[in-house]
Amino acid sequence: MQTNRSAFVTLISVFFFWGFVAASNDILIPVFKDTLHLEQWQSQMISFAFYVAYTIGSIIYVLISKLNGGDILNRIGYKNGIALGLVISACGTLLFYPAAQLVSFPLMITGLFIVALGFSLQQTAANPLAIVIGDPANGAQRLSLAGGINNVGTTIGPLVVGFAIFGSVGDHNALSDLSAVKFPYLILGAAFLIVALLFKFSSLPNKIEISSGVIEDSAKEQKSIFTYPQLWMGMIAIFVYVGVEVSTASNLPDYMKQHACIPTEKAAPYISLFWASLMIGRWTSSVGAFNLAKNTKLILRIVIPYAAFGVFLLANVIAGHDLTPFYPYSFVILFMIAADMLSKGNPARQLLIYSACGITALIIGMITTGLISVYAFISVGLFCSTLWPCIYTLAISGLGKQTNQGSSYLIMMIMGGGFISLFQGWLAGPDVIGINLSYIVGIFCFLYLAFYGYKTKQLLKQQGVNFDKSVAAGH
Repeated sequence: MQTNRSAFVTLISVFFFWGFVAASNDILIPVFKDTLHLEQWQSQMISFAFYVAYTIGSIIYVLISKLNGGDILNRIGYKNGIALGLVISACGTLLFYPAAQLVSFPLMITGLFIVALGFSLQQTAANPLAIVIGDPANGAQRLSLAGGINNVGTTIGPLVVGFAIFGSVGDHNALSDLSAVKFPYLILGAAFLIVALLFKFSSLPNKIEISSGVIEDSAKEQKSIFTYPQLWMGMIAIFVYVGVEVSTASNLPDYMKQHACIPTEKAAPYISLFWASLMIGRWTSSVGAFNLAKNTKLILRIVIPYAAFGVFLLANVIAGHDLTPFYPYSFVILFMIAADMLSKGNPARQLLIYSACGITALIIGMITTGLISVYAFISVGLFCSTLWPCIYTLAISGLGKQTNQGSSYLIMMIMGGGFISLFQGWLAGPDVIGINLSYIVGIFCFLYLAFYGYKTKQLLKQQGVNFDKSVAAGH
């Protein structure tokens, strides 16, 4: 089964938007903290509101589906669902205008909440579409490829928003004049509406059939979706995965300010590098999505990550940032390349190996200082890079016709990005354990992810799903 390339190109455009907005939040957090004199946990309400909206959106989706007597996406159509989600997100961006004018923290996070509500519906439809738009056995690879586009957005998002605030406003405390901030989000809202029209008239399918490959019916029919352990354990895995990813990045500006003498207005390129690290990992992993010779794939798995790193460097050249501090990071990328090769295309094995690397990175960050610790924390992005497609693929394997419902429950657990970042922000307070030790939260998250990778491989084998027989399934 060949991938519908034109439809896939249209589909991955929304992945870019998700990344652009999510990563930009990490610039807004320290700005509001400094200007409104918030505690670290209070500033994390930006992440909390944004990611909890995914859960609220998923709950609304499930309730509407139940009231209508069937899955709402099957009723209105997948591409129509994504288009509707884009319109909802566009409505949220409109609130940035009054929020900037009034310097209103509640109004701004309300706007972000509505943007993320739209993202929730988009993700519920887009993730299964990415898997079935071609050979389902290569579905996780397409998710990694789409994730690589997502991280183009996460790479340039902090730079664009950072320039809008610091480049135009100049004084990072001059939040009373946020006129420069509202325009990027208003432009983003207009882009949402344009892409919604593209989806409406695209060749993307409105209906999908779940019948073969990775997403297949289990031999034994089960009444409740929660009788599939890979799903409910996968829901916890998504919660902690998004949690460690978001909390590591969103607390990084405060860590750099306290322990690396990097002020808030200089944080954007470092935040950009964290999200670029996810792009580096996902671009590397997506090599497996193409039908290439073995030696060619081996070469590309070395070349592609540095090409992605080059995108980060180019974006920062355009932004006028000094690249000198970032060149040593090229050696850190070698560890991710080695981990990718060791995973051998198996999602469960990759989840286990990357989680172990993530734990190591956090420990190094906690016991060192200066740029070494900063780069250790940033490298967590490398090892979070492919965890979403790994978890998602494992969690929906064997669900058959209940895949849509399972997908919606997984999207619901994106709220982990809000809760865990808020919890780490509280721990980071000087009267608790401090910003440095607060990163122990991420270690516990990775420990569960390693367990999930180990346990799910056994569970799926019992259900007749063996990823060792599909070398492509893990990327």
